[in-house]
Amino acid sequence: MAGWPDSVRRLFRRGLVWLGIFSALPPMALAADWDVSKVSSNLGVFALSDAELAERQIKVTLIGEVDLPTGEIIACDPLVSGVETPALSRKVKPGRYPVSLLEAQGRVAVAVLRFSAGTPVRWELAIVPGQDVSTLKNDEIYGYPVDAGLGSFMDKTAMMLMSEQQDKLTADANYYDDVLAAEFAPNQDRFVMHHPVAGNPLNIAMFWSGWGDGFYPSFWGLDAAGEPLLLTTDFGVLENADGREKK
Repeated sequence: MAGWPDSVRRLFRRGLVWLGIFSALPPMALAADWDVSKVSSNLGVFALSDAELAERQIKVTLIGEVDLPTGEIIACDPLVSGVETPALSRKVKPGRYPVSLLEAQGRVAVAVLRFSAGTPVRWELAIVPGQDVSTLKNDEIYGYPVDAGLGSFMDKTAMMLMSEQQDKLTADANYYDDVLAAEFAPNQDRFVMHHPVAGNPLNIAMFWSGWGDGFYPSFWGLDAAGEPLLLTTDFGVLENADGREKK
Protein backbone atom coordinates (compact mmCIF):
# COMPACT_ATOMS: atom_id res chain seq x y z
CA MET A 1 0.00 0.00 0.00
CA ALA A 2 3.02 2.26 -0.28
CA GLY A 3 2.14 5.53 -1.93
CA TRP A 4 -1.58 5.18 -1.29
CA PRO A 5 -3.41 8.06 0.42
CA ASP A 6 -4.17 7.84 4.12
CA SER A 7 -7.90 7.40 3.44
CA VAL A 8 -7.21 4.16 1.58
CA ARG A 9 -4.78 2.85 4.19
CA ARG A 10 -7.63 3.10 6.67
CA LEU A 11 -9.55 0.52 4.62
CA PHE A 12 -8.54 -2.20 6.94
CA ARG A 13 -7.68 -5.84 6.65
CA ARG A 14 -9.69 -9.00 7.35
CA GLY A 15 -13.05 -7.64 6.29
CA LEU A 16 -13.16 -4.55 8.51
CA VAL A 17 -12.78 -0.85 7.79
CA TRP A 18 -11.30 1.80 10.05
CA LEU A 19 -11.90 5.41 9.06
CA GLY A 20 -10.89 7.47 12.07
CA ILE A 21 -12.15 10.74 10.62
CA PHE A 22 -15.07 13.00 11.36
CA SER A 23 -17.26 14.81 8.89
CA ALA A 24 -17.18 18.57 8.55
CA LEU A 25 -20.71 18.32 7.16
CA PRO A 26 -23.86 18.16 9.31
CA PRO A 27 -24.08 14.69 10.91
CA MET A 28 -26.59 12.24 9.46
CA ALA A 29 -28.30 9.50 11.43
CA LEU A 30 -27.55 5.87 10.72
CA ALA A 31 -30.22 3.24 11.22
CA ALA A 32 -29.88 1.23 14.44
CA ASP A 33 -27.94 4.10 16.08
CA TRP A 34 -24.72 2.95 14.48
CA ASP A 35 -22.06 5.66 14.45
CA VAL A 36 -21.56 6.58 10.78
CA SER A 37 -18.75 9.05 11.56
CA LYS A 38 -16.55 6.12 12.57
CA VAL A 39 -17.05 4.52 9.16
CA SER A 40 -17.38 7.14 6.43
CA SER A 41 -17.18 10.90 6.42
CA ASN A 42 -18.53 11.03 2.88
CA LEU A 43 -22.27 10.33 3.06
CA GLY A 44 -22.93 14.06 3.29
CA VAL A 45 -21.93 14.31 -0.37
CA PHE A 46 -25.55 13.56 -1.29
CA ALA A 47 -26.70 16.79 0.33
CA LEU A 48 -24.34 18.94 -1.78
CA SER A 49 -25.52 21.14 -4.63
CA ASP A 50 -23.99 20.99 -8.09
CA ALA A 51 -21.98 24.11 -7.28
CA GLU A 52 -20.70 22.61 -4.03
CA LEU A 53 -19.70 19.41 -5.81
CA ALA A 54 -17.77 21.41 -8.38
CA GLU A 55 -16.05 23.43 -5.65
CA ARG A 56 -14.97 20.19 -4.00
CA GLN A 57 -13.72 18.90 -7.37
CA ILE A 58 -16.22 16.05 -7.55
CA LYS A 59 -17.51 15.09 -11.00
CA VAL A 60 -20.80 13.20 -11.39
CA THR A 61 -21.11 10.79 -14.34
CA LEU A 62 -24.32 8.93 -15.21
CA ILE A 63 -23.25 5.60 -16.73
CA GLY A 64 -26.62 4.01 -17.50
CA GLU A 65 -29.42 1.96 -15.98
CA VAL A 66 -29.05 -1.46 -14.41
CA ASP A 67 -31.81 -4.04 -14.83
CA LEU A 68 -33.06 -5.51 -11.54
CA PRO A 69 -35.79 -8.03 -12.44
CA THR A 70 -35.85 -9.58 -8.97
CA GLY A 71 -34.91 -6.50 -6.94
CA GLU A 72 -32.24 -8.60 -5.20
CA ILE A 73 -28.94 -6.74 -5.56
CA ILE A 74 -25.39 -8.01 -5.47
CA ALA A 75 -22.61 -5.47 -4.80
CA CYS A 76 -19.19 -7.03 -5.34
CA ASP A 77 -15.99 -7.28 -7.34
CA PRO A 78 -17.52 -9.01 -10.37
CA LEU A 79 -14.34 -10.83 -11.37
CA VAL A 80 -13.64 -12.52 -8.05
CA SER A 81 -17.25 -13.39 -7.20
CA GLY A 82 -19.52 -16.17 -8.39
CA VAL A 83 -22.97 -17.67 -8.07
CA GLU A 84 -22.34 -18.30 -4.37
CA THR A 85 -22.17 -14.54 -3.74
CA PRO A 86 -25.26 -13.58 -1.70
CA ALA A 87 -27.55 -10.70 -2.58
CA LEU A 88 -28.01 -7.90 -0.06
CA SER A 89 -30.63 -8.50 2.62
CA ARG A 90 -32.71 -5.47 1.68
CA LYS A 91 -34.65 -5.82 -1.56
CA VAL A 92 -36.03 -3.12 -3.86
CA LYS A 93 -38.95 -3.01 -6.26
CA PRO A 94 -37.97 -4.73 -9.52
CA GLY A 95 -37.18 -2.30 -12.33
CA ARG A 96 -34.40 -0.43 -14.11
CA TYR A 97 -32.46 2.12 -12.07
CA PRO A 98 -29.77 4.70 -12.92
CA VAL A 99 -26.17 4.27 -11.81
CA SER A 100 -23.88 7.27 -11.32
CA LEU A 101 -20.24 7.62 -10.39
CA LEU A 102 -18.74 10.41 -8.30
CA GLU A 103 -15.18 10.89 -9.51
CA ALA A 104 -12.32 12.79 -7.92
CA GLN A 105 -8.55 12.87 -8.31
CA GLY A 106 -8.92 10.87 -11.51
CA ARG A 107 -10.58 8.00 -9.63
CA VAL A 108 -14.05 6.59 -9.10
CA ALA A 109 -14.70 7.72 -5.55
CA VAL A 110 -18.32 6.70 -5.01
CA ALA A 111 -20.77 4.53 -6.96
CA VAL A 112 -24.48 5.27 -6.61
CA LEU A 113 -27.55 3.23 -7.56
CA ARG A 114 -30.64 5.50 -7.40
CA PHE A 115 -34.18 4.28 -6.71
CA SER A 116 -35.90 7.59 -6.05
CA ALA A 117 -35.12 11.30 -5.88
CA GLY A 118 -34.37 13.00 -2.59
CA THR A 119 -31.71 13.39 0.07
CA PRO A 120 -31.38 10.51 2.54
CA VAL A 121 -32.20 11.34 6.15
CA ARG A 122 -30.97 8.02 7.57
CA TRP A 123 -28.30 5.54 6.61
CA GLU A 124 -28.18 1.77 6.91
CA LEU A 125 -25.13 -0.40 6.40
CA ALA A 126 -25.71 -2.76 3.46
CA ILE A 127 -25.41 -6.34 4.69
CA VAL A 128 -26.11 -9.85 3.44
CA PRO A 129 -28.04 -12.60 5.26
CA GLY A 130 -26.17 -13.84 8.31
CA GLN A 131 -24.54 -10.49 9.10
CA ASP A 132 -25.64 -8.56 12.19
CA VAL A 133 -24.77 -4.88 12.57
CA SER A 134 -25.42 -5.04 16.31
CA THR A 135 -22.36 -7.26 16.74
CA LEU A 136 -19.98 -4.71 15.22
CA LYS A 137 -17.76 -2.47 17.27
CA ASN A 138 -17.53 1.21 16.37
CA ASP A 139 -14.44 0.63 14.24
CA GLU A 140 -15.80 -2.36 12.33
CA ILE A 141 -17.88 -2.67 9.19
CA TYR A 142 -19.23 -5.09 6.64
CA GLY A 143 -18.47 -4.65 2.96
CA TYR A 144 -16.98 -6.52 0.04
CA PRO A 145 -13.39 -7.37 -0.91
CA VAL A 146 -11.91 -6.19 -4.21
CA ASP A 147 -9.05 -8.11 -5.78
CA ALA A 148 -9.46 -7.20 -9.48
CA GLY A 149 -9.80 -3.42 -9.08
CA LEU A 150 -13.52 -3.38 -9.85
CA GLY A 151 -16.82 -2.86 -8.08
CA SER A 152 -20.31 -3.51 -9.40
CA PHE A 153 -24.07 -3.46 -8.92
CA MET A 154 -26.19 -6.23 -10.44
CA ASP A 155 -29.29 -8.34 -10.01
CA LYS A 156 -28.61 -11.80 -8.61
CA THR A 157 -29.78 -13.31 -11.90
CA ALA A 158 -27.14 -11.33 -13.79
CA MET A 159 -24.45 -12.97 -11.68
CA MET A 160 -25.75 -16.38 -12.68
CA LEU A 161 -25.78 -15.37 -16.34
CA MET A 162 -22.22 -14.03 -16.25
CA SER A 163 -20.99 -17.14 -14.46
CA GLU A 164 -22.50 -19.27 -17.22
CA GLN A 165 -20.64 -17.23 -19.83
CA GLN A 166 -17.38 -17.53 -17.90
CA ASP A 167 -17.78 -21.30 -17.81
CA LYS A 168 -17.97 -21.32 -21.61
CA LEU A 169 -14.54 -19.74 -22.02
CA THR A 170 -11.61 -21.87 -23.06
CA ALA A 171 -9.03 -22.79 -20.44
CA ASP A 172 -6.55 -20.15 -21.63
CA ALA A 173 -9.14 -17.35 -21.87
CA ASN A 174 -9.62 -14.52 -19.38
CA TYR A 175 -13.02 -12.84 -18.92
CA TYR A 176 -11.55 -9.38 -18.51
CA ASP A 177 -9.01 -9.54 -21.32
CA ASP A 178 -11.16 -11.48 -23.76
CA VAL A 179 -14.60 -10.03 -23.01
CA LEU A 180 -14.60 -6.89 -20.87
CA ALA A 181 -11.51 -4.99 -22.01
CA ALA A 182 -13.01 -3.94 -25.34
CA GLU A 183 -16.17 -2.73 -23.56
CA PHE A 184 -14.26 -0.74 -20.95
CA ALA A 185 -11.95 0.93 -23.49
CA PRO A 186 -14.36 3.64 -24.81
CA ASN A 187 -14.78 4.92 -21.23
CA GLN A 188 -11.05 5.10 -20.44
CA ASP A 189 -11.42 1.77 -18.61
CA ARG A 190 -13.44 3.52 -15.87
CA PHE A 191 -16.82 1.83 -16.27
CA VAL A 192 -19.09 -0.28 -18.46
CA MET A 193 -22.70 -1.43 -18.50
CA HIS A 194 -21.91 -5.04 -19.35
CA HIS A 195 -24.46 -7.41 -20.90
CA PRO A 196 -23.25 -10.99 -20.33
CA VAL A 197 -25.44 -12.09 -23.25
CA ALA A 198 -25.95 -9.77 -26.22
CA GLY A 199 -29.61 -8.90 -26.67
CA ASN A 200 -30.52 -9.90 -23.12
CA PRO A 201 -31.57 -6.88 -21.00
CA LEU A 202 -29.80 -8.27 -17.95
CA ASN A 203 -26.73 -6.14 -17.37
CA ILE A 204 -24.09 -5.34 -14.79
CA ALA A 205 -22.80 -1.90 -13.81
CA MET A 206 -19.03 -2.30 -13.45
CA PHE A 207 -16.61 0.44 -12.43
CA TRP A 208 -13.16 1.19 -11.06
CA SER A 209 -12.89 0.72 -7.31
CA GLY A 210 -11.18 3.92 -6.21
CA TRP A 211 -7.48 3.29 -5.67
CA GLY A 212 -7.83 -0.39 -6.49
CA ASP A 213 -7.96 -3.50 -4.35
CA GLY A 214 -9.24 -3.27 -0.80
CA PHE A 215 -12.38 -3.75 1.26
CA TYR A 216 -15.25 -1.33 0.72
CA PRO A 217 -18.54 -0.62 2.52
CA SER A 218 -21.92 0.01 0.93
CA PHE A 219 -24.81 1.94 2.47
CA TRP A 220 -28.53 2.31 1.93
CA GLY A 221 -29.71 5.93 1.98
CA LEU A 222 -33.24 5.97 3.41
CA ASP A 223 -36.07 8.50 3.43
CA ALA A 224 -38.10 9.46 6.50
CA ALA A 225 -40.36 6.43 5.99
CA GLY A 226 -37.40 4.07 5.86
CA GLU A 227 -37.67 3.44 2.13
CA PRO A 228 -34.44 3.26 0.09
CA LEU A 229 -33.57 6.27 -2.04
CA LEU A 230 -30.16 4.95 -3.04
CA LEU A 231 -27.47 2.35 -2.55
CA THR A 232 -23.89 3.61 -2.53
CA THR A 233 -20.38 2.19 -2.23
CA ASP A 234 -17.62 4.42 -0.82
CA PHE A 235 -14.18 3.65 -2.28
CA GLY A 236 -12.22 5.79 0.14
CA VAL A 237 -11.06 8.49 -2.29
CA LEU A 238 -13.05 11.37 -0.80
CA GLU A 239 -12.48 12.65 2.71
CA ASN A 240 -15.16 14.70 4.45
CA ALA A 241 -17.11 14.56 1.16
CA ASP A 242 -14.32 16.54 -0.52
CA GLY A 243 -12.46 15.46 -3.63
CA ARG A 244 -9.63 17.98 -3.43
CA GLU A 245 -6.18 16.59 -2.85
CA LYS A 246 -4.50 17.52 0.40
CA LYS A 247 -1.60 19.94 0.07
